[in-house]
Amino acid sequence: MYFSKNNNFFHGIMFHHFHDDKIHKRGQGSISQRDFCRLIRFLGRKNILSADEFLLRYKENKLTNKSLCLTFDDALRCQYDIALPVIEDLNIKAFFFIYSSIFVKDPDLFEVYRYFRMNYFKNIEEFYKDFFKVYGENLNNYFNEKKNIIKKTKQEFPFYSLNDIRFRLVRDEILNKDEYRKIMFEMFEQKKFSPKKFYDILFMSKSNVIKIQKLGHVIGLHSHTHPMTLKKFSYSEQQKQYTKNLNIVSNILKCKKSNIVSMSHPSGSYDGNTLNILENLGMKIGFRHSMLNANKKKINNSKYEIARQDHKEIMEMMN
Repeated sequence: MYFSKNNNFFHGIMFHHFHDDKIHKRGQGSISQRDFCRLIRFLGRKNILSADEFLLRYKENKLTNKSLCLTFDDALRCQYDIALPVIEDLNIKAFFFIYSSIFVKDPDLFEVYRYFRMNYFKNIEEFYKDFFKVYGENLNNYFNEKKNIIKKTKQEFPFYSLNDIRFRLVRDEILNKDEYRKIMFEMFEQKKFSPKKFYDILFMSKSNVIKIQKLGHVIGLHSHTHPMTLKKFSYSEQQKQYTKNLNIVSNILKCKKSNIVSMSHPSGSYDGNTLNILENLGMKIGFRHSMLNANKKKINNSKYEIARQDHKEIMEMMN
């Protein structure tokens, strides 16, 4: 049974990567179509509301403790190819949160980086070993200083390994975007990896997004470039992220900006400025990337902080 005292409140279920061992390769945290079907049965089909109904009931304060919705982040092609046929067959309409730089000439490469580390190394630990080698500095003292943060992150995301957490700390806290890109492109060169060859495999096209919307699913915002630590940005920089995201997505869908009213926070990163910007843009609902806030005291404490359970944690419950 899915519900327990720890999740007995309305929330979203968060999905990112799917694999079919053909076009879409198996990777860290990915889920197969078969396991996706198993997971929906475990949640209970009767508990899953379509996105538009979830939003309506939220606005009318009519959601129950067992109300769920399905959410998909990042406009990944694997979601379109593998997950969409399943939820269409079950008549479940979901939230799809789109970051928009993938539709311009120079998309953010964080998804390409993930594909590279998942498919060009024997395993993820080999990637981390090479990454820290290219980085080139001794990080023992830094990791010791961050031991409390590492411990807290492990508690919040138990499916992360220690090296998963350490890598994210270096990527998100030590390196800026250009420094991280330099390291990754040095590693690309070592493996003779060409990023542009994989765009069509990794990302949805505009026509994919349009079809999803026409099928009745809800398209929402996810920032323009998907920064890992958006909360570090100034108010103006954050505003540009979401304004550009809204402009591009509404243009793709050929709809009024006011028709787009949902969003999720990229990498769960936001602050008070973010929430003010979302209010000014007319968003009606927003989702974070975990079940609890850092203080572990408040659940769904604003309309832009609806909790989500990562599918990886649900798979652990099932197994």
